[in-house]
Parts: sequence; C-alpha cells; structure tokens
Amino acid sequence: MNARKQKKQAKDFIERWRGRGNERQDSQSFWLDLLGSVFGIENPSTYITFEDKVMLDHTSFIDGYIEKTKVLIEQKGANKDLNKAIKQSDGTFLSPFQQAKRYSANLPYSKRPRWIVTCNFNEFYIYDMEQPNAEATVIKLEDLPEESYRLEFLIDKTNEHLEREIQISVQAGEIVGEIYEGLLKQYKDPENPESLHAINQLIVRLVFCFYAEDSGLFGHKLAFHDYLAQFPPQFFRTALIQLFEVLDTPISERDPYLEESLASFPYVNGGMFSEKGIEIPNFTEDLRELILEHASSQFDWSDISPTIFGAVFESTLNPETRHSGGMHYTSIENIHKVIDPLFLDGLKDELNAIKGFKQKSTVEQKAKQFQSKLASLTFFDPACGSGNFLTETYISLRRLENEAIKLYMGDTVRLDVEELDLVKVKLNQFYGIEINDFAVSVAKTALWIAESQMLEATKEIVYAEIDFLPLKSYTNIVNANALTTDWEEVVDKDKLSYIIGNPPFLGHRNVSVEQKNDMKRVFKNKQGRLDFVSAWYEIASNFMNGTSIETAFVSTNSIVQGVHIETLWKNLLDKGIKINFAYKSFVWGSESKEKAAVHCVIISFSYTERAEKILFDSPNKDGVSLVIKTKVISPYLTDNFRPIIVSRKTPLADVPKMIYGNIPRDGGFYTFTTEEMEDFISHEPKSKPYFFKFIGAREYINNIDRWVLFLKDCPISELRKMPSVMKRVENVRDFRLSSKAKEIQKFAETPTLFAQQTQPIGEDYIAVPIVSSENRRYIPLGYVNGNVITNNQVQIIPNTSLYHFGILTANVHMAWMRAVAGRLEMRYRYSKDIVYNNFPWPEVTKEQEERISQTAQAILDARALYPDSSLADLYDELTMPPELRKAHQANDKAVMQAYGMTKEVDGKKTWLTESETVARLFEMYEALAK
Repeated sequence: MNARKQKKQAKDFIERWRGRGNERQDSQSFWLDLLGSVFGIENPSTYITFEDKVMLDHTSFIDGYIEKTKVLIEQKGANKDLNKAIKQSDGTFLSPFQQAKRYSANLPYSKRPRWIVTCNFNEFYIYDMEQPNAEATVIKLEDLPEESYRLEFLIDKTNEHLEREIQISVQAGEIVGEIYEGLLKQYKDPENPESLHAINQLIVRLVFCFYAEDSGLFGHKLAFHDYLAQFPPQFFRTALIQLFEVLDTPISERDPYLEESLASFPYVNGGMFSEKGIEIPNFTEDLRELILEHASSQFDWSDISPTIFGAVFESTLNPETRHSGGMHYTSIENIHKVIDPLFLDGLKDELNAIKGFKQKSTVEQKAKQFQSKLASLTFFDPACGSGNFLTETYISLRRLENEAIKLYMGDTVRLDVEELDLVKVKLNQFYGIEINDFAVSVAKTALWIAESQMLEATKEIVYAEIDFLPLKSYTNIVNANALTTDWEEVVDKDKLSYIIGNPPFLGHRNVSVEQKNDMKRVFKNKQGRLDFVSAWYEIASNFMNGTSIETAFVSTNSIVQGVHIETLWKNLLDKGIKINFAYKSFVWGSESKEKAAVHCVIISFSYTERAEKILFDSPNKDGVSLVIKTKVISPYLTDNFRPIIVSRKTPLADVPKMIYGNIPRDGGFYTFTTEEMEDFISHEPKSKPYFFKFIGAREYINNIDRWVLFLKDCPISELRKMPSVMKRVENVRDFRLSSKAKEIQKFAETPTLFAQQTQPIGEDYIAVPIVSSENRRYIPLGYVNGNVITNNQVQIIPNTSLYHFGILTANVHMAWMRAVAGRLEMRYRYSKDIVYNNFPWPEVTKEQEERISQTAQAILDARALYPDSSLADLYDELTMPPELRKAHQANDKAVMQAYGMTKEVDGKKTWLTESETVARLFEMYEALAK
C-alpha cells in the first residue's frame, strides 16, 4: 500500500471510530479494522489473536497479541486514562502498561513482547521493551493519517509476500532448467568448456530479458515476447544476436535506420550484453514455444525474490551442481540469522527511535542523517556464490532507506528526484569474491534485479518516475580464488564495515589437492586437520587487523569442536580476536526439493569487543532459540570462559592408555558377513582357525556379526596350502599397490598383515565407539573379549578395572565428552587425544573406588538381563530398561560423590547441574595441565 492510499484509509478509519469504543464489544473489531484497512494485512483475524490465556495467581487474558512482530495489546474503553492505575482482581492498582508488563513477565520467553501498546480507542501508547524505562510514544487517533508510520512495527514487513516469492522463484528456476536442457542439446559440442560458458551467458541474458519485460524496463509488458514472436525457429538465433547487439549500444550510437521493433528497446549497459560473439545454437519449435509461452507470456518474473532466485538459478545451471538432484539455496530466514544481529537489528532500532521523536523537523533531519549512514556502510562476501547474502543485505538496507525517505518526503510529489539523488544506497557498497565465473554473472544479475525492485518501491513513496536503465557498470564482484587473492585488491579495508557469508562446507578429508595446497599457503603448513572454511577465518582475521570491521560467517559446527579449538581458535584468540555473537549448532537447510541439511554454527568476530554479547542456543523442537546475553563467548560457544583443550598423547592421570583400533586397509577382501564366511570355509576348511569376530562402532553398538580373516599368526606353510586365502592375499596386495597414497602402497610388501595393528590380541578391553548418537545420554561403551578384533572406528582401553569402567560410563565423563568432543553432524565423535587424555580423574579413597566398582558391575548385570538386545536397544532413551537406568543412576551418584560434585542451596546439599559439573572439570583440568 502506498503512502497516499494509506493516508486515505486512515482518514476513513477515523470517521468509523470517532466517538466510539466499548472495551468489551468493540476491541476486536477496532484492531481487525486497523490492521486490515490501514496497514493492508490480508485476513487480519489470522494475524492477531485475542484473549490468549496467561497464568498469574489466577487465569487472566491478553486483549491482543501479534505473534509475528511480538506485540502485546492492552485495550481499555474510550476516554479511559491510560496513565491511571486501575484496581485489579487481587486488590492491587496497576496502570494498563503495568498490567501488560505483568502479563509479559508470565509468558514463555519466546512469546515475550518486543512492543506493548495500550489503547483507549482515542490514543495509542507505544512502549519499546528494548527501552522499558523510556516514556511512551503517544499517537492520537486524529493524527493517524500523518503518524501511521509510528505503528508500522505492527506489521511483519520482512515476511511480506515471502511465501509467494519463494514459490515464484523456485518455479522460475524450473523454467530456466527446462530451457537450459533444451538448448544444451542444440550445441554441437555440449561438453566443450567454451560452449558451457556460452550457454550460461545466454541463459543469464534471457532471464534478464524475461524480468525486464515483466517489470516494465523494456517499455511495456511482453516487449521481449512480441519481438521474438515475429520469427520462426530457424531465425530465432539471428533475432537474439541482433537484439543483444542493440541492448549493448547507446541510443545515440545506433543505426538511424534500425527497424522499429529493435529501436524501441532501451540501452542496458552494465556489461550484461558486452561479451561479443558468444556461441548461440539453433532453436527448435519446442524451444521457441518454451521461451515465448511458458517462460514469457504465461509467467510473471517481476515478483521473483532475487535473493532466492539467484541461488536457485546458479544451482540449477552451474555445471558443477546441476546434476546434484535438486535446487539448493540459502533461505532468507537463515541469511537474517547472520545479518540481523550483526547490523540490521541495530539499524532498525535506530530508525524506530527516529520515529519516536515528536517534532517533525527533528524526525526529518535525523531521517536524512540515517539515510547517509546507510549509504556509508560497505559489505564484503569473500565466497559470495550467487550473491544471496549481498542481495538480501542490499534489499534490507534499501527497505530501511525507503522508510527514512518516507519520513522526510511524506506526500510531497517531486519531479526533480533524480537531481536530488534521492536513493543513496548503491550497489557499489557491496563487494564479493567468487571462484565460479557463472556464479559471478548470476550474482550481478540478482543484484540488478534487486535494485530494480527496490527502485519501484521508492517510486511508490515519491510518486515520480526514476529511470532504472541504463545499468551502471558493476565490477565489485570479482571472479577469483578467495584464498589466493589479496582481499585488499578487491575492497579497501579502511572503508569496509562488515564481512559476511557462508564459505564452502568441506571437511578436511573432502578437500581437493588444489584446495589442500591453498590451505597450506594460508596456514603456512600448520593447518593440521582443519576444515576448509577455517581458511576464511584465518584470512579475515589478518585482513581485519587494525580496523573495526566485524565478520560473521556460517560454518559447519566442526569449527567449534575438536582440533579446531586448539589449531584455529587458540591462534585467533592470541591475535586478539573476540567473539561478539554466535548461534549454537542448528540445521542449515537448503530449502530445496531434496534438502541438503548441514549442521552449522554462526560466529561473529572482530578485534573490537561488544560490551554485551549474544549467544543463541540451539533451537528447540518449535524452532525457537533461547537468547543469552553475556559478557563473554568462548570458542566452545559457551557464555563463560573455558581454557582451550589441547591434544595430549598420554592421559593426565595415572590410568590405562587408550589406543586406536586396527586399520586393515584390505579393500574389503579380508572382511566377511556370517554367510560369506561360512561359504568361504566350506570351500577352504583350513581357513577356519583364522577367522575372528570383527567390530567397528556400528557392529559393536548394533550387535551386527562381521568377521575378519586374520593371518598374522598363520605359518607360511599353512598359508600356501589354502589357494582361496592366497587369492585374497593377492587381492589385498593389488589394492594397496593401486592406491594413490604412497604410505598405503608400502603396505603392499606385507599383504598378510593389517596396515596398522594396535590391539593386543587375546587381552580383554573396554571398547569406546568413536561415533555414536547424540540422542543417547551415555555412550554405550563396554567390555569386549580380547579375541574380538576391532577396526579404527573403535578405540580400546586394555588393562582396565571395573572402577575405570564405572568412571568412564558415568554422566560426569559424558558431560566432559559433550563439552569437548568433536561432532559428526550432531553425533558424538570421541577423541582419545582430546577427550580421554585430558579428562580429569578424581582422587578417590579405597571405599569410593570399591563403591564405583560395585555400581559399574551392576550396570553390566543389568545389561546381561537382556541378552537378545543390542546396545542400541538398551541405550535408546525411550526404551532403556528400568533396571539399567537405575544402575546408571546409582553409578552417576557414586561418581559425583567421588568428585565432590555437590553444592548447598537453602541449607541443603544438592548435585551440580551438568554445566556446573563441566565448569568444575575445567577447573580441575587447568590445575592438572599446568
């Protein structure tokens, strides 16, 4: 709704409600009318709720609540004094605002209001709960036409039409995919890199033309369609070549005899059509129909979300990703998890504060200053892909700018707005580096489309025509490798405000040789086992040094786990880097048909420290994150200081050593299912003594039978009498020789042996699965017979007692593990060097040791009651047998007592919470590690 229409609707609203207002009868009608007619909310009855229950010392009811914008409304009758205290049912006297605050204090944290509005049909008192002690902003009903902007916090502008935009953008991506597949078949050599580059550029141009005709940039709707409709398929190619030439030629330089159907098109500029001689194939009748009907006349491109469509577009057509089985893009909601706490929330608060000033001249002055501030901000995404972070940031700033323009322009119609340089937020404030050249083209196109759409929104405010074309050349997004490019050659760091983005999600095992070499250069050969994204943290920290730049990256959650704490974060903290806000691990969805979900964190860091930091906890089942305001955020993403745990080769305490399981490196030739083993023995009976049960984490936890042919102690004379076994030995040798890794090739010299054997065969041990589910309270570790051979997905502890088992299976050790272990997605990834070797063991008396041994044995006895159940069955939180749960609880208590993990509350002793337990363990670790 434009400003002029809103003003008229507000005047009509006043006429309907002047002199009316019964609290019981009219409250709901009043608010539904206000939201629907003045603020254009469709179906306002689903947007606002009434009479929500709230429990005080009795059941009470909230007059109105808007979930999307967190607004609580306390409505009173006409002419009731909103400053006067009113007697409550419990005998206390509270003003309407105090009454609303009492409701707020008794709501769940996720529903507490950002805004409280008290109203008596003639006045609105607005309270911003970010400034709970500030005076109310007061709007009189009669002033609503001029001051409706002060109530715009009622509506959720960030989500306006979002669902429709998503739907249209994904449909557009599907259309583009159809055109791409059809065109690719027409190229003479579709695998040729130059042809692939050409089709990508052709598709970018076609998409721009579809958008330009639907948004009016080509003069009228269907301008592109009507031009192409003149030509049969055999002349389509020539028609496009001629049109692209015209679009890239200034009007003053065009052939004066150019036919009208071409001469009517504007000059586009910006590099969109500047590349000459790109390969364009012949068109078929099907392609002609697909472009003219399906893509052009039957589809409206003007409402696509450039943020979403840009990424869908790039994912659909990028040769590296188009066969991956679905469109992938970062949701707008997830982008805002980065940019809102980084800068956007602060800017919104600043704009709302400006709206709160009562003097019109003050509002206008401060709105212009705010607009200049927006224009001074500079943003950089050093792994920008299709530009979705930059595009959404641009759109968000332009929305704020339009709000500011509305404050000082009002209903003034200005014909000279171009001369006034009305729009100050420009694309040249946004910089990026992207390694894929096609993604660079898509990013530029998405930003141009965003610029066009936001200009249309500005034109609605000032009722004036502002020309969008020709495009301004936009060279701030650079096609380069961010890890080998000097960022200062792309953007001046002294003018840069923020670095944002989600660099590649690649674990250290999945990087290519070239990427590994890039990592070596960045970390000067000290990268260890860091994930690829770590390189962006390292370069950003060096780039930001000496500036106030703040960076916020999305990263896989491994960045705050395991080796990353020691190898990456210790280095960053030593440089002086501070974490200012962070999201704990959550699912970063792709919003694709086949969602590629990754468990991620968001971390904002800089050399300048925020006085108050924000830690967003992992979302609950309803998607709500608890917000913790704190003075410190550690690399473990806790709101208290924790020393950095460094890898150790031996335990801190005098306890048995944990060792890695064996590594066969056999190509699968020595491993068998039960059926395969029995079949093999039937043909080679002498092999039977050399088969041993074989476990990894999966087999151990799920009680899966698997077997290994273990030939270490097989005499050569016996071996040569077993041809089937010899064939397996030969296969293993060939497998190792064919490896690209030289360290594996050398094991071909001893093909009868494992590549690495660490386990003392015949000696019982405690098995600790390396990876196990995060849904279990306890990692299901336990005793295993020494003749069961492990692989390297299990770590083992020989020479242990029941006491050791009791400590390790107790919740104290599990709490330590949850705090310091790495994760695979969200599953626990147990490390001997990080978790076990740094674990602080208690100093116990003989009685305590015996007690823990007894409770440990009780756990094993409880398991033995269920011989047909796997550990996965027994340790499922929903199905854990009561005997086993009781045994664990008794063991937890015995171990807590041994550690002295108690505190006094109201004169009574009680156990420490898990977070308090971890804090105590870290204190012990610091003392032991000195």
